[in-house]
Amino acid sequence: MLKRNIRLRREYLYRKSLEGKERLLYEKKRKIREALEEGKPIPTELRNEEASLRQQIDLEDENIGVPRTHIDDEYANATESDPKILLTTSRNPSAPLTQFVKELSFVFPNAKRINRGGQVISEIIETCRSHEFTDVILVHEHRGVPDGLTISHLPFGPTAYFGLLNVVTRHDIKDKKAIGTMPEAYPHLILNNFSTKLGERTANILKHLFPVPKADTKRIITFANQSDYVSFRHHVYEKHGGPKSLELKEIGPRFELRLYQIKLGTVDQNEAQIEWVIRSYMNTSRKRKVLGD
Repeated sequence: MLKRNIRLRREYLYRKSLEGKERLLYEKKRKIREALEEGKPIPTELRNEEASLRQQIDLEDENIGVPRTHIDDEYANATESDPKILLTTSRNPSAPLTQFVKELSFVFPNAKRINRGGQVISEIIETCRSHEFTDVILVHEHRGVPDGLTISHLPFGPTAYFGLLNVVTRHDIKDKKAIGTMPEAYPHLILNNFSTKLGERTANILKHLFPVPKADTKRIITFANQSDYVSFRHHVYEKHGGPKSLELKEIGPRFELRLYQIKLGTVDQNEAQIEWVIRSYMNTSRKRKVLGD
């Protein structure tokens, strides 16, 4: 298993190293294609390569002609099987954090919750790789209040770091009859206002934590972005008197997420390249629109 992981990682890094060359070749083909379509002369710097490039252009279609990146490889096999998630916490978790993680294990289908104990991150990641887990979620706290969520996709990444705010668990709600029981059906997803490139990237990380639901599922999970704060809501709906009498019931938990970093690698790789990180100058209301409009 260790040799297999090393080989897969080496192949992944090799494909990533070819991206610059593929992008340069794509730009050359694009310039020749535009010149031919507009009836303009071929650019001077490309005339020596025109014959070979035109031959490649003739053999390509709209899908093959677009260069692929290492980001395409991260979730290339996501549709082949349902996600398998490991949930754990920081060391010595408090009772509120333990309760919150327990509720998250019901929110994410196929999630397994373990006690962190004395295990280090690298041991957890290696164990998850050997048991074919697709994601690891680490939940952090500060003085008994959950304040951080780390989602690391396996085997190559990416890893997204979120701040947790305004956490309200089902355990905090006294009226248990009002919220009902937690269903185990695969939920429908609503991803609202992830319109930028970074927003699409974030939505892609979140949506691959959930398997494909059945059409008649009455469970709904919402990730709604507003001013770069992503609100998580969990509902079920019922039709008592037909489609016009739809009743929506929140079953919890609820919280807000704020993205502050995405890393091109797993959580145990300190040397991994940082794809995006929040900066101090982004904390103004005028500029805080990195995920959506």
